[in-house]
Amino acid sequence: MRHIFRCSKCSKYTMKEICDCGSRTIAPKPLKYSPGGKLGPYRRKAKISEYIGRGVL
Repeated sequence: MRHIFRCSKCSKYTMKEICDCGSRTIAPKPLKYSPGGKLGPYRRKAKISEYIGRGVL
C-alpha cells in the first residue's frame, strides 16, 4: 500500500520518499490519539502550562 508524503523543504506532496528537490519527505498524518495512552500525562502537563501562560487558569 502506498502513502502520500509531504516534503519538509518545499511543502510539495508526493508519493516518493525522496522529493524532487532532494530532501526527505514525511507523512502528513497526525499521531494517533488516545486519552489513556502512554503520552497522556505529558500532553496534559503541556496543556495546563499553556493555559497558565495564557492566563486562563
